[in-house]
Amino acid sequence: MRRSGSSYSESDEPKPDLSPMIDCVFILLIFFIVTTVFQKPPGVEVTRAQASQGVRLEKNSILIAVTAENKVFHGGQEVGVGGVQNVVRPMLLEDEELPVIIQADTNAFRGVVSDVEKQCLLAGVKRTKLTAATQ
Repeated sequence: MRRSGSSYSESDEPKPDLSPMIDCVFILLIFFIVTTVFQKPPGVEVTRAQASQGVRLEKNSILIAVTAENKVFHGGQEVGVGGVQNVVRPMLLEDEELPVIIQADTNAFRGVVSDVEKQCLLAGVKRTKLTAATQ
């Protein structure tokens, strides 16, 4: 006598359709890629001054680095103090509230950092910030 449950073989077992789940995963992947904020790093390593307290900076900002040799970089390219406005202005056309974060090396001259900040303000930046490494 055969049992009714044993007449099925393993190949007859119902299998879930994974196509909708794969579609959902790709839709989520596309969503996260589109909503991610891409930020250009300044392109050089600077040794920053130490700070006792830190404040979180915005993710969407313009990064400019001043090295120990007083060279000004943005996006891995040397722009010089005079080129800061040319770098910053086009970015402000997309979002005029973008702050500029200046990453200055501890050995950089304060005058050069001040000149970079002035060029940013002349380009129309509303806020500039100077970073330091936290302890």
